[in-house]
Amino acid sequence: MFNHLKQLLDIWYPQRDSQLWVLATVYKTQGPSYRKPGAMMLFNDLGQQYGLLSGGCLEADIQVQAAKVMRSQQSLTVCYDGSDEDDISFQLGIGCGGTVYILLQPIQSAQNYLNLGEIRDHLADHGQGQYWQLVDENSVAQSRWHTSGCIEQPRLVEQDNQCWLVTNIKPQPHILVLGGGVDARPLVSLAKGLGWTVTIWDSRPANGRREYFMTADTILDCPIEDLIYRPDFQQWNAAVVMCHNLDMDALAIKALQASSVAYLALLGPLARQQQVLQLAQLDAANCRIPIAGPAGLDLGAELPEGIALSILAECHGVLQRANGESLSGALTDFAETRRFL
Repeated sequence: MFNHLKQLLDIWYPQRDSQLWVLATVYKTQGPSYRKPGAMMLFNDLGQQYGLLSGGCLEADIQVQAAKVMRSQQSLTVCYDGSDEDDISFQLGIGCGGTVYILLQPIQSAQNYLNLGEIRDHLADHGQGQYWQLVDENSVAQSRWHTSGCIEQPRLVEQDNQCWLVTNIKPQPHILVLGGGVDARPLVSLAKGLGWTVTIWDSRPANGRREYFMTADTILDCPIEDLIYRPDFQQWNAAVVMCHNLDMDALAIKALQASSVAYLALLGPLARQQQVLQLAQLDAANCRIPIAGPAGLDLGAELPEGIALSILAECHGVLQRANGESLSGALTDFAETRRFL
């Protein structure tokens, strides 16, 4: 399944003129909802759907509404009210109880394909920008794409007596995995499952081999000192150092201090981290980029798959500026329960 906009656009672009297409976008929500404003999905006249706007509950009805847009070639807005017993969303039993407002726009060459081709190219270059969509009923679809400026959350803007949804579009996270050993395989697979771009580095001939990392986007084997000269050096959002070699880990940690990664993790216990920092001639308290070590959240993981989950969970939280706490408080409750068992 593909849900990131870049992945959806990669599917759409080669077929943009061979099928009729509709872009569906959540532009407003009230109460709890599965997806938030700015979430997008693509529909075509073959009945194919790419992405999700709900947990799979509303998509069949949205496809029906998208077919109307394909016929009229005009925008349409629809509302699903999970609290209204007469609403289709309530009858479908979506359970969230919130209200979701969705904009459906035909993707036409006459309207420059709603700027989606430009957005795809910009995301491929690891760029970001603001996407403006006119929220209007029974009108010609309109959009704008600005490569400057950035907003934290999608918002509705009134301009010239028109209502626009403004969404910040950014590329999927790009993670660098330093070390192509056996335990890196589940981490790479899970990161790709999240829709991330994955680069692996390992200069050892027996490691980082393509047959072991079929889903990786890029595999590097250059001297580690040369990483800083790569054109994508400042495009990596996160890095996990897991070479299982003190000297290699030290060189990697030192090189990445000049990068722009928001998350830098080092596999292994705290005592090993201190050895690595000493070899790198770095002080943990004064590192330009803090080091997450031991890497990951405390999930009680022992096997490579669980460790990969804990590392990527922590990484995801850092990149999304989330606190990584239990949404329900269940971990605290279970810990209290275990005290009395």
